[in-house]
Amino acid sequence: MPHRSDHPVIDSDGHVVEFMPALLESLAAVAGPAVAKRYQDFFEHGFLAWYSKTKNQRAHQRMTRGPWWALPAENTLDRATASLPRLLYHRLDEIGIDYAVMYPSTTLIAPELSDEELRRSVCRAVNVLHAEIFREYRDRLTPAAVIPMHSPEEAIDELDVAVGELGHKVIMMAGVVRRPVPAAAELSIEAASYGGWIDSLAVDSEHDYDPVWKRCVELGVSPTFHSTLQGFGTRASISNYVFNHLGAFAAAGEATARALFLGGVTRRFPSLRFAFLEGGVGWACNLYSDLVGHWEKRGGDRVRAYDPSAIDGELLVDLFERYSEPSYRDKLNQITGSVGLHVTPEDESALDEFSACRIERAEDIRTLFADPFVFGCEADDPINAWAFNEKLNPFGARMAAIFSSDIGHWDVPDVTRVTDEAWAMVEHGFISERDYRDFTFATPGRFWTANRPDFFHGTAVESAVATLLSESPESET
Repeated sequence: MPHRSDHPVIDSDGHVVEFMPALLESLAAVAGPAVAKRYQDFFEHGFLAWYSKTKNQRAHQRMTRGPWWALPAENTLDRATASLPRLLYHRLDEIGIDYAVMYPSTTLIAPELSDEELRRSVCRAVNVLHAEIFREYRDRLTPAAVIPMHSPEEAIDELDVAVGELGHKVIMMAGVVRRPVPAAAELSIEAASYGGWIDSLAVDSEHDYDPVWKRCVELGVSPTFHSTLQGFGTRASISNYVFNHLGAFAAAGEATARALFLGGVTRRFPSLRFAFLEGGVGWACNLYSDLVGHWEKRGGDRVRAYDPSAIDGELLVDLFERYSEPSYRDKLNQITGSVGLHVTPEDESALDEFSACRIERAEDIRTLFADPFVFGCEADDPINAWAFNEKLNPFGARMAAIFSSDIGHWDVPDVTRVTDEAWAMVEHGFISERDYRDFTFATPGRFWTANRPDFFHGTAVESAVATLLSESPESET
């Protein structure tokens, strides 16, 4: 039997495995049979193209190996549970979950499709389908709507339909957008397809996404990201899926979080909360500490400590004359500009790379990073404990880790064990019972209601969350 606590368990990232015939039917209804056929062809011959190529062809084209045998198979009941909301609904007590947010599986790639018509149509189709099949079970289950982010206009269009018309209250945005390098695109479409750059939405982005964040506030939804960087950088093996999968969600989440922070989004939209899913929290603790360290060395006027004009030229020459190796001495007339990277930014405004954050003291980084960001953590990851280490995290921060079952995917071979795996951190002394309550109930309860106070209205956990919200966070210690 799964572990039982004296508080509800909120699962913030389970997965529904799409029933492809139903998805294609929804897609045909949304965009027509021809588009549905294009998506089917893409899925069978594009997404899975690696398997139709020879070893030499894969090497020649550097084709990244994608997922294979990605769903539980030994346990047929669990496999069906991931596709059938009614079955999942009736098994929630057996699993030990009181309320679950369900993300897609195969259509996680929908907002990444380069074909705009296909991208927008598939996102709309899955949002329509999931709004329908989960409607009867909304007291304990809610699906996440898929939001494309190739441009602010298409993001807002889908937000308005998904939230405003279909009634979704959870959104999954593309946290990174893969774009072609303009110079490569000028050579040919084929050349552009072999490389690209990652637009992380807030630093050096191709678009201004502030209207999207503003619309999220207006609609009462919190942006969540479930992107991956498989196929980019060092995660592009042509033979090994595990090599590509390791750290791929964390890498994508880290890129988006870094951009949102340094791009000043959390400063400009202080009421918004953002969730990064399936990547754990270790990367977030590392990034948070690293941001503090970088700001303390390079933030504001501190960066002027590295201005080459601050060097005492006479002293530098004297030191080189007295202590340099013999082979240096006939080159001392070249010393000016030869020590260090003496490249001066093009203007004063480029000196402070934290300027968009408007940080006045290092503690502000906690307010702008640790407070608005939430991190989805799978139950069996022992690194989750780092989130609660107030002695280690700068300024006593507790990272907002939230329980994420990942039900439906290969790393959950038995759905009835996910709460036991999370509780094991308490049994091993890695976290306290208070930490476990935060992980599985208090933090997700506060996150989902931050921008929508009535998020849990009419649900099985409504009363418990209402009691939680009546408490101050300090009273939970």
